Amino acid sequence: MIVSEMKKKSEVILIPSPGIGHLASSLEFAKLLIKTNNNLSITVLWINLPNTPISDSYIKSILNSQPQIYLIDLPQVKSPPNELLISPPCYIKSLMQNLTPHVKSTIQTILSSHSNQVVALVLDIFCLSVVDVGNEFGIPCYLFLTSNIGFLGFMLSLQKRRINDVFNDSDTELSIPGFKNLVPSSVLPNSAYSKDGYEAYYNLAKRINDTKGIIVNTFSELEKYAIEALSNEKTHPIYATGPLLDLKVQPSTNLLQSPHYLILKWLDKQPNKSVVFLCFGSMGVSFGTSQIREIALGLKNSGVRFLWAVKSPPEGFLEWMELEGKGMICEWAPQVEILAHKAIGGFVSHCGWNSFLESLWFGVPVLTWPIYAEQQLNAFRMVKEWGLAVELRVDYRKGSKDVVMAEEIEKGLKSLMDRDNIVCKKVQEMKEKARNAVVSGGSSFISVQKLVCDMMIGSN
Repeated sequence: MIVSEMKKKSEVILIPSPGIGHLASSLEFAKLLIKTNNNLSITVLWINLPNTPISDSYIKSILNSQPQIYLIDLPQVKSPPNELLISPPCYIKSLMQNLTPHVKSTIQTILSSHSNQVVALVLDIFCLSVVDVGNEFGIPCYLFLTSNIGFLGFMLSLQKRRINDVFNDSDTELSIPGFKNLVPSSVLPNSAYSKDGYEAYYNLAKRINDTKGIIVNTFSELEKYAIEALSNEKTHPIYATGPLLDLKVQPSTNLLQSPHYLILKWLDKQPNKSVVFLCFGSMGVSFGTSQIREIALGLKNSGVRFLWAVKSPPEGFLEWMELEGKGMICEWAPQVEILAHKAIGGFVSHCGWNSFLESLWFGVPVLTWPIYAEQQLNAFRMVKEWGLAVELRVDYRKGSKDVVMAEEIEKGLKSLMDRDNIVCKKVQEMKEKARNAVVSGGSSFISVQKLVCDMMIGSN
């Protein structure tokens, strides 16, 4: 029965949250599903926000190389009030309320015009309200988590709280399923401390129970303890399908060709594992002048070679850098190519989940500097739970008045680049496990096969 079901022409509909990080993971997941079962086609319903940075060349390259993946732009609706931007869960919740009628009509059109059976509706965690649409059409729904099992554990922990039980400063340490250690409240997502943000998270957490399974961009060798702990909590099936990474270098536009070339040319001239890469994500985080000055001073005093993605370095820094010949500044950085380069020996990162998986894949140790979203929780796990990163901060937040001083940065950089650091050795070991997970017979390979099988059979 399984073989006959797998041979049917079938379709999966994906709805990612806005943002290139979410879209990239979703497209990689779509490619993986097709690779697992060539009789599948994937339709991605894309929420395109006016101010969301998206690479059209990246999307076109994926669609041109994958004829079984279709992308439908959902209509732009009235944007929620700007004040909700301070709490992304609230903003996207409001946006999804406005979009739901369009999502419903689009799915209805797909069902009536496509001959393939729609076997699953795969939803980003912030799009879980669309479960109601799936139920109305009789389509099984799955949660697709672009983050990790730790964030899932945090969300599931909310199911045991009350809707008015907002986190506050008195919650010093918390027991969260999937964590070996008690979790300091200082590393929870910002939105968990506001009434509206907490309620949005709480309501989303409740909807997890309405799905048939949870797909996570991780691999079991990395999160074995967390997966086993949550499985004991009698959650829905967890499918660890990662690392889901776009490792193919996208062609640069004319605007980016020159800096792109100069960066790689400079790296080619540096000794192996001698350069620290400083980059704080696709959202273009901007530090204040005083923090930029401290980073520059920390780099100077550390003596390390560096590649720093920053728009406005402090006055006089470029002149010093050119005189010393140890560093390079760039506004934009081809992150995957840089992390893959033999000259890179360390990565000062905002601890976004995609960035961490990329650093693991290439065996580059991370110095933690989280900024927003669940990055503090990621940093805590990377340092305290796994020992796979060097701690600079685990609880720094965007908009914080706390300035990380040059002495602290210098110390962190030196520790990061110490080849005898135990973190470096652990990262190399996990690099091999990450790569083994996705090949034939690996843990993620098997998990994706099971997921596709469950989707095909569960839709009947």
